[in-house]
Amino acid sequence: MSSRAASVKTNVLIASLCLLGLLSTTGASLPYPILAPLFAGDTGNGISAFLGLPPKLLLGIALMVNPLGLLIGSAVLGAVSDRLGRRRMLLATAIGAAAGHALTAAALVAESYPLFLLARFVTGLLEGNGAIMRAMVVERVEGRLRNHALSWLNGAFHLGWLVGPLLAGFTVGVSLTLPFTVAACALLVGALLVAIALERETVAAKAGERWWRVARERHAFTLLRHGPLRTLFSVHFAYACGVAAFYEFFPLWLVDVGGYAVREIAFVNMGMCALMTGAALFAGRASGVEPRRRASVQAGLAACSILAVGFGSLQVGLAAIVLFGLPHAYYNATVQSWAADQFAAYGQGAVMGLLSTTFCLANIVMALAGGVLALVDTRIVLVVGGALALWAALAMRTWSRRAIGVAAQSTVELQ
Repeated sequence: MSSRAASVKTNVLIASLCLLGLLSTTGASLPYPILAPLFAGDTGNGISAFLGLPPKLLLGIALMVNPLGLLIGSAVLGAVSDRLGRRRMLLATAIGAAAGHALTAAALVAESYPLFLLARFVTGLLEGNGAIMRAMVVERVEGRLRNHALSWLNGAFHLGWLVGPLLAGFTVGVSLTLPFTVAACALLVGALLVAIALERETVAAKAGERWWRVARERHAFTLLRHGPLRTLFSVHFAYACGVAAFYEFFPLWLVDVGGYAVREIAFVNMGMCALMTGAALFAGRASGVEPRRRASVQAGLAACSILAVGFGSLQVGLAAIVLFGLPHAYYNATVQSWAADQFAAYGQGAVMGLLSTTFCLANIVMALAGGVLALVDTRIVLVVGGALALWAALAMRTWSRRAIGVAAQSTVELQ
């Protein structure tokens, strides 16, 4: 194959994965500006009155089930795609997620809280395919372009957090189910385009090996047997908890503090995600600063933004919500590129799966804890989240200093 043909093939691969990543995240982010007014406002919808439980508690559970599905999907889909093929798994998960959005719309029509939870769980499970996309980039894109491609894929995921709430804000006035119907149709179109763009793979079958055995024995958490990856997990988990507290509860903060409705929440989210997406286009550039040291600064700036929302006025909080997108985009690009280089021997799919799974687990933990803390005050959730992200920044800086010290000592011994 000529270098020009190979370049075109690589560009088509990157573009196709970015498109599917955009559509997947759009569906995942779609309910966030809808859920807070649905449960906190006086909508008269039967979903928010389930068993007479406090609406904010029901909101916390509703926020939890989608990341729970994402957690399981992120942990196992990468390993299963090794067995069944990445292209086949991407198509299956995209079509399944479209069906999940259709089921969500049906639950809203029926005003059934249990069906709504089931639909959100199934959708999250099948949208946990980000690890597959990142693994494809790491495996099939070479050189400096790989870091840029990872950053662009992150940008597509970030853009989905803009498009989803924006879609909700502009369509929910017509019908509460319309945003989910549009998301389902878009995913089906995206799956069709990916089926056309990506080449079929030849996957070598292994005797006696079944997908459920692969999922059980090769999930992402098996990497925690290794010390450096346990450190990465603990630090990244703390940061992800801070981000999850921010993502999941700043819409409720806007309702409590500013009386915002769905469309207004969508516009605030649009500003944040626009900045995040723009930053992701440049976040993959090379730097001479040790990656963990860079990540510590980026995590610290993100923590300051979260704390500014928790402690600040409405105007300060709005500015902090938007500005949060800048350091968060750079942190993701830094940590993912460094982890892909540092832990390649453990398998790129598993490493990318661990990072995705860590974020999903953080979403579950903060949805549960935040749902309880929000009964007292939503600002407490944000302050706790900001403190966790700040701890992660300090821990990452300590890890960097220790690694530099070990490298310096080794150099002295060699001399």
